[in-house]
This record gives sequence, C-alpha cells and structure tokens, in this order.
Amino acid sequence: MLSAAESADGFGGFGLHPALLQAVTDSKYCHPSPVQAQAIPLLLQGRDLIAQAQTGTGKTAAFALPCLHNLEADQHLPQVLVLTPTRELALQVAKSFERYGAHMPRLRVLPIYGGSGFRPQIQGLRRGAQIVVGTPGRVMDHMRQGTLNLSGLRSLVLDEADEMLRMGFIDDVTWILERTAQERQLVLFSATMPPEVRQLSGRFLHDPAEVTIATSKADTQRIHQWLLMVHASQKRQALIQVLEAEASEATMIFVRTKQATVEVAAELSSHAYRCAALSGDVIQSQREQVIERLRSGQLDVVVATDVAARGIDVERITLVVNYDPPLDAEAYIHRIGRTGRAGRQGQALLLATPRERRQVQAIERVTGQRLEVMELPDTAMVNDRRRQRFKERILSALDGADVPLFAQLVKELSAENNLPAEHIAAALAQLMQGTQPFELSHQDHLPRPSSRRQSRPVAANMERYRIEVGWKHKVKPGNIVGALANQAGIKGQSIGRIHIFDEHSTVDLPRNMPDDLFATLRNLRVVSQPLRIRKLEGSAV
Repeated sequence: MLSAAESADGFGGFGLHPALLQAVTDSKYCHPSPVQAQAIPLLLQGRDLIAQAQTGTGKTAAFALPCLHNLEADQHLPQVLVLTPTRELALQVAKSFERYGAHMPRLRVLPIYGGSGFRPQIQGLRRGAQIVVGTPGRVMDHMRQGTLNLSGLRSLVLDEADEMLRMGFIDDVTWILERTAQERQLVLFSATMPPEVRQLSGRFLHDPAEVTIATSKADTQRIHQWLLMVHASQKRQALIQVLEAEASEATMIFVRTKQATVEVAAELSSHAYRCAALSGDVIQSQREQVIERLRSGQLDVVVATDVAARGIDVERITLVVNYDPPLDAEAYIHRIGRTGRAGRQGQALLLATPRERRQVQAIERVTGQRLEVMELPDTAMVNDRRRQRFKERILSALDGADVPLFAQLVKELSAENNLPAEHIAAALAQLMQGTQPFELSHQDHLPRPSSRRQSRPVAANMERYRIEVGWKHKVKPGNIVGALANQAGIKGQSIGRIHIFDEHSTVDLPRNMPDDLFATLRNLRVVSQPLRIRKLEGSAV
C-alpha cells in the first residue's frame, strides 16, 4: 500500500502535512502543476507573492495548501482571508479549502458574501472560522461592525485581482488592506496584470516573489482563431448563421454583461439550441448543474460572463465565441483557453464591429498572430446545415418509446383522409417548426461591413436621399424597397443603390420627383421607424 506522500508523487517533496498529502491523493492529483510547483515552496517560506496564471492551472491549490499547512489549530480567530470578486467564486474557493483540509478535523472554513443572511455569517465567525473566503463588500461590512476580527490574520489572498479591478472593487480591496496588520503574508493571484493591479501590489506587498505561468504557444496553436466583422445590430443574426454552419460539440459564448447572457441565450433557445446563461446572478448549485449538463451533452451552448466562466473545464467545448471583445486583450487568451483542452483541436471566433478594430489589433499583439478573417456563411451553406440537422434530429428520435404509436396514428390519418404519409410528416414538421421560417432567405443574409463608409457616385438620372433608419433598427434593403414600391408607388426598377449604415441609410431615387410624391415619402415608416427623408447635396454620404 502506497503512502500518501508516495501516491501524491511530487507533492511529497514540499514538506506538507500528511493530512494535506492524503487530501491531494484523494483528489487524484499526481504531479504539481507549474503554478503549484513554483508557488507552494515560496508560500511555505512565508514570502509575499504575485502570481499570474490562468484559471484551470491549479492556482487555488497553489495558495490553499500552504495556507492550510501554516494554520495554528488551536487559534480560533481567522488566520486566512481570501478575497474574491463574486460570491460564486467565494463558494468555489471555500469548497476547495474544505476538500484539501478534509483530514484536518478541527478546520472551519466560512464563505461570506452579499445576498446571504448576515446573522448566520456572524454565528459562523463566532464559532471560530479559521479560514474566511469572501467578497470585498461583505468583508467590509463585517469589519465595520466588528464581527470579523483580523487581529490573528496570517495570510491574505487576493484571488482574481484583475476581475476585482474590472468590477470596481479595487477601492474596497485597498480599504481592507489598509486595515490589516503589516506583518501578514499577502498573496495576489491574477489571470492578467493590468497597471492598476501592479500599483496595488507595489503599495502593499513586501519584497514579493513573482511567478508567471505563460500560456503555451502549443496550446494557442491548437486553436484556429477567426475574426468576423459585423455591425453591432447584426451580431445575433451573424452568431446564429455561424453556429448553424460550423459544426461543434459544444460552444462557449462570452459576453460582457449578465443582461447579455440572458438575451443571447433566449435568442439561441428560440432557434432550438439547447442553451443556458451563466452570470454572477446564477447561484453556485445551478452553475454546477449547467456545467454538468454541458459536460454530459444535455446542453450544447453556454452564454457566460468572464467571471461566471472561470474554472470551467469541459472537453466537449470545441468552439469559443467572443460575442463581445474582452476589455482586456490578455483576457482573450483566457477565454479561448476554454477550447483545445487535453490536446484536442479547437476553434475561436471573435465578433467585432468596425469601431472595435483597435481591440482586435491589441488582441493580435498579445497573441502574436493575426486572426484569420471569416466570411459570413452564405445562405446555401446555412440552409444545407439546417436540413442536415433536421434529418439528424428525425433519425435520433426513431428509437423513442412512442414511435410505434405515432406511426399507427399517421397510418390511420392517411387512410381516413386519403393523404400520402409524406404530407402528414411534412405537416408534423411544420407544427414542430412553428412560425419561424425553416430556411434562411437571401434577404436575411447579412452583408459584411466595411471599416470605412465609402460612397459611390450617384447616377446622372438619380439623386441621393438620406433616411433615418439603419442596422440598429434591423432594417434590410427589402424593407426599404417594399415601402417605396408598395406605399409610395415607386417602381422597383426606378430605385437605385441602397447603402445601410448603423443609424441611417441612403437610397438613390429618380431626379425631379413630383412634390406630392415627396410629401408621401416624408410620411412613410419602415420597420416602425419614420423615414424623415431628405435630399443629400452632391454624392457624399
């Protein structure tokens, strides 16, 4: 029978307590990850530490194991304080401490965060929590009320420091650091290292050691990275066209806000995608259910914010979509790292508007490679994929328990009404499809935007007009032509070039239109928007 130290292999060389080595063995860890191999010895020495490492590299164990090793079992005041940007991460880190300390019988770990009852947290602190994991706001509340006594603090860990910066918590973190003893060990972990985080570390850390775990080029090379330029109002349609044309096992979509997770997930669900949203408002138990459903194949798409997606490691994810470009270019590497796991190939797509070209260039500088420009899948490609998926769904349903019953009903209906079976099957498919068109029309296909607004000269017999409806209103050329032809009586062949921009459009119409026709045009509405048409001088837009 192997000892705990022997079975934990490289972890035995750190000099950790046997109880911790047993927990490492229970967790089926064989070898320390790079961040663990570098950080654990430094933290066991009591050094302050700055560590830059992506989620999924084993960083929680890198600080949790040394903190647990250094605990004084007889001291009941908090000895370790871990600050996290979200309650979900606080719960996750607290559970990790409990798992690694499973063989330490007197260990007490307490997560404290907003949105949960204050009184149970006070009771937990009074019972003698040695490790407190919390969000900055709730930690401040307890400190102000005197319910969190940090006089015995030995280690303070800032986990996901860059996310705390993005979420506006740096001032709160500073407030907490200013009110803790100077002799405590301070540890800062961050996936990226913005200047503000560097400034914070320079002010509060004492002669810190530094650990940087670079993203392996081999990892990024396994990921085929695409760029698709679209107007902001076209993103959802573009996303759907890409998902329908590009086959993938599972997809992770990153957005900036929790509201966007709900909106994008609802749009995809309306197109029959098995989809779920993950944001800071999703409680930990539901988050775990979503991840497990994604892992087991019950879900195919998850729409998430950066913080909510931290720690997700699902091999089925073969496509990552940056629906919103990350605010920090280095966060892009963290996002796309959700695919290409365990040596597999992956794909990453960045949806960007012409106004976001600088962010695209920053990402290319950080990754050291140009993103390959993707042409939006054409109508035929999307429709071919829809037909294939339809056939696959039918074939997968043939093993259903009620198929023989439905087959008998179809046979009876065919005989009673003298209807071919294929007509009945088609009607059933229509019921399943609902009012959503099955095939993409050519009018629905989105044109690729240009970063510059270029205007072609107006033909000699035409004049250019501006109308106050654009991509943001979801207008299409067919809408404009239909309104002019059907409501104003202008023949379709008399309507010239149409250029659609974000908030307005231009249309070329015959010269010398009668005043009464122009008056009619002024009162037209397209996609519920008043045209407010006016003539443009010259040919410039």
